Amino acid sequence: MQKIELKDKYILVTGAAGFIGASLVLRMLGEDDNMHIIGIDNMNDYYDVKIKEYRLGLIEEAVKASSSDFNFIKGSIADRDMINELFKKYPFAVVVNLAAQAGVRYSLINPDAYIETNITGFYNILEACRHSYDNGAPGVEHLVYASSSSIYGSSPDIPYKVEAKTDEPVSLYAATKKADELIAHSYSKLYSIPSTGLRFFTVYGPAGRPDMAYFGFTDTLVKGGKIKIFNNGNCLRDFTYVDDVTEGVLRVMKAAPEKKNGEDGLPVPPYALYNIGNSSPVGLMDFVHILSEELKTAGVLTEDFDINAHEELLPMQPGDVAVTYADTSALERDHGYKPSTDLRTGLRRFASWYREFYG
Repeated sequence: MQKIELKDKYILVTGAAGFIGASLVLRMLGEDDNMHIIGIDNMNDYYDVKIKEYRLGLIEEAVKASSSDFNFIKGSIADRDMINELFKKYPFAVVVNLAAQAGVRYSLINPDAYIETNITGFYNILEACRHSYDNGAPGVEHLVYASSSSIYGSSPDIPYKVEAKTDEPVSLYAATKKADELIAHSYSKLYSIPSTGLRFFTVYGPAGRPDMAYFGFTDTLVKGGKIKIFNNGNCLRDFTYVDDVTEGVLRVMKAAPEKKNGEDGLPVPPYALYNIGNSSPVGLMDFVHILSEELKTAGVLTEDFDINAHEELLPMQPGDVAVTYADTSALERDHGYKPSTDLRTGLRRFASWYREFYG
C-alpha cells in the first residue's frame, strides 16, 4: 500500500450532504490535518431534504472548531462541465465518490436516476481523475468510491468475500455498482489511477436515510401503522453503524493501492476492493424487536406499545436478497480495521437522535 498524506491537501467528497458523505466530512473535520474539503451534492428530493440540510448544518458548526475548511457546491456529478471546472480549480489529491442514487426498490420505479448518477456521474469523475495527470501534473493520488453489498446478489457463498463471483446482480442498483467497479478497474489499468471500491453493508445510524428499514419502520410505528416485513421475516442483515463505516473510509483514503509492475514487467492496475460490514448478521425479526425496545427506551414509542400487533409479514420483494454477511478479512489485513459497534448500541443512538430531531 502507498501511504497518502492528507495534511494540507485538497479532497473532493461527492454526496457530501448524504448519510455517509456528511458523516465522513464530520470525521475529517475532527482530524488535525488542515485539509481543504470540497463537497458536492445535488440535494435531490429522493428523501426529505431537511435531513440533508440538517447534516450540512452540523458540518457548518464543526468547521468553526476545525483546522480544516469546507466548501459546499450544489450540483450533480452528472454535470460533466461542472466536474471538469472543479478539477481545473482545485488540485485534488484524494477523491471520494459517495454520490449515488441508492435504494434497490426505487430502481424498479425510476431506473433513469441510477444510470444518470451511478454510471454517467461516476464516468465523469473517472475522466476528471484521468486528466488530472495532464501536462505532468501530480494528479489524483487516490480515488475511493462507494460500491455496495447488493452486488453479491443471491450468492450462496456466505460470508461474502471480495474475491467472490459477483456477475449475477438481482437489481438495477446492484448492476450499476458492479459496473462502477469494472469501469474503475479499466481506468486503473489504462491510466494508473489508484482506486479503491468499498462495498458497504446496510449502513444505519442517526440522521440516516429515511428509505432504510430502521428509519422507515420507526416512521410507520410512530404513526401507528403496520411495518411490512418481507420474506416473512426470514432475512439476515449485516447492519453496520455509520461511524464504523466512516472510520473505515478514512483509513482507506490514507493508503492507496501501490503502482507496480507484475512478473511480466507490465503495470499491475493499482486497484483494490473491500467489504465494510459488521460481520454479525442479525435476523430481521430480532432487528425489529431490538428497534422497538430502543424506541421505547428513548420515549419515541410508549412503554405499552405492542410491536407484534404492528407487523405484516409479506413475501420477498423483487430485487431483495435473503442474506447479507461481510467477510472483512481483506480490510483487516490491509488497514488493520474491523467494524465493531453492536446493533443495539447503534439503534439506541438512532432512537435518541430521532426523538431529538422530530420532538
